[in-house]
Amino acid sequence: MPYDACAQWKPEKNVEIIIGSSPGGGQDKTGRVLQHLLQDKRLIDVAASVVNKPGGGGALAWNYLNQHAGDGHYLEIGTTTLLTNQIIGRSAIGYTDIAPVTMLLSESVAFSVRADSPFKSGKDVLERLKKDAGSVSVSIGSTVGGPNHIALALITKAVGGDVKRLKTVVFQGGGDAIIALLGGHIDLIASAANNVVPHLAAGKLRVIGVTSPQRLPGALASSPTWKEQGVDVEITNWRMVAGPKGMTAPQIAYWEQAFARLAQTDEWKKELEQNLFENTYMNSADSKKYLKSQYDQFKGALTEVGLAK
Repeated sequence: MPYDACAQWKPEKNVEIIIGSSPGGGQDKTGRVLQHLLQDKRLIDVAASVVNKPGGGGALAWNYLNQHAGDGHYLEIGTTTLLTNQIIGRSAIGYTDIAPVTMLLSESVAFSVRADSPFKSGKDVLERLKKDAGSVSVSIGSTVGGPNHIALALITKAVGGDVKRLKTVVFQGGGDAIIALLGGHIDLIASAANNVVPHLAAGKLRVIGVTSPQRLPGALASSPTWKEQGVDVEITNWRMVAGPKGMTAPQIAYWEQAFARLAQTDEWKKELEQNLFENTYMNSADSKKYLKSQYDQFKGALTEVGLAK
């Protein structure tokens, strides 16, 4: 939208940045970084506060957001659970029930094994998944049906393995999953790429495949993508900013302009680099199209594993 549309509306009171999880997690951290930059860089003229509304796998926060329909003073940090919760029947709210403002970043899924694992490469895992998908125990993070689970399902399907036989394990957090992997209790872990960096650097594990379109920088520069290994699968766990249903075009235009400026700050670029996040900034219109394509991909994958409602 043209910049003059932005002048038709601006926030006049405190802005709430809603987080659908407890303080301390990645989603919460993103919200607090945004709060800091919006205020310190004078990208907005009012105060902003972070409000945590954990519960229902994020559903409580989306319900809270939509209690303020049409009010541009309320924003939420959204993740892929907006789509997956609706697909598996955990929440009635989907991407068509909110107002996408911008897609902020993407975080790829890394598949890792213990340093002394008999799986020496991604191709070893692919061969095993094709032969007997149930013979590999895989941590898929803290929830069934999330991006880690979807990535595993798509990779298994791509090589002709039986997706419904996958032996998946859920842990309360990424730390618990890594402890189980290092202890030899599971064969493989699918996790956010930045979660494994310290253990990779310490030589305790190896990353055998990443779901990014190209190799990640830094510590994972030597870790191959799945595409390099013959499997055309790209999955990311993205974070977006959304407003409530009924948000007006001038309100969306104002926030598009604010976050476009935020995305260009050195502090934000440093945040992305430090966490191996990918800069996948999109405006509102492009975010809507992306959400539709992601919904279709996720629904297909979750149908394969028998989770779609």
